[in-house]
Amino acid sequence: MNRGHKVICIMGPTASGKTSLVKKLYQALPVELISVDSALVYRGMDIGTAKPSPQELQECPHRLIDIKDPSESFSVGEFCNYASSYVDEILGGGKIPLFVGGTMMYFNALLNGVSSLPPASQSLRRVIESEAADKGWGVLHNQLQAIDPSAFTRINPNDTQRIQRAHEVFRLTGRTLSDLQSQPVKVLPCDALTIILEAKNRLILHQRIEQRLKHMFDNGFVDEVQKLVQRGDLNSSMPSIRSVGYRQVWEYLSGQSGSDGYFDKALFATRQLAKRQLTWLRRWQDAKRFYIDDADVYEDVLAYIRQEIF
Repeated sequence: MNRGHKVICIMGPTASGKTSLVKKLYQALPVELISVDSALVYRGMDIGTAKPSPQELQECPHRLIDIKDPSESFSVGEFCNYASSYVDEILGGGKIPLFVGGTMMYFNALLNGVSSLPPASQSLRRVIESEAADKGWGVLHNQLQAIDPSAFTRINPNDTQRIQRAHEVFRLTGRTLSDLQSQPVKVLPCDALTIILEAKNRLILHQRIEQRLKHMFDNGFVDEVQKLVQRGDLNSSMPSIRSVGYRQVWEYLSGQSGSDGYFDKALFATRQLAKRQLTWLRRWQDAKRFYIDDADVYEDVLAYIRQEIF
């Protein structure tokens, strides 16, 4: 390497071909892979997350896959702690850390720094959820106007997870979420080479999403969610079950919605996820973009990495 140590980040919307690309890069470059995906951390959630198979993970290991039980949460802060440790370990071993995934909040913290937020308090979260059940999440959202006006403006009234977090942080620290988030702490010890996979024609991405979702349903996705339902210790408010696809199938299996249209609901939710991911991706103006519309981008991405790092 003649340009010093760097970290590689490969990001893109769901179904853009990130996994197949990094499998090839892993064979061609001295890299170690770190997953940037909030659903892949969960054990037993394999089909609906398009998790690499055990054989693929043996041939092409990824850190931060299968590290949590679905009953547990996994925060941005935890991700950054793991990421920082892995970067030091991989660079110390003479290789390049390659982050790959589609959870844009994690990438944002990785590249722009993370706030010094307190860890989640399950007991306090239960208190807040009880208040929401009694008064309604709309009331708790309105309370943010006095507690944290910036968060009140920024957080959608229907985003119960972020409303809960804003209340939790304030009650734990006496400081607002907005105040703590305005003082990010650097995560990476070096520069990052940022690569984005995207489609010029949104229809191409939508077709890929539908094909992949059909493959999931044809290969036992409903049965996978049924096993999670049957455990008895999980519920639809948990981050794992709120994952796209899982939530829609869970609602059907638990009787919260009818049997008609749960595939279409999952498809719509996945396309909405891709839309949110693309909104995030537009923020990275200094990233190198490669388009999946026409051909396999592997050779172009490989040449670019070699040019910039080696």
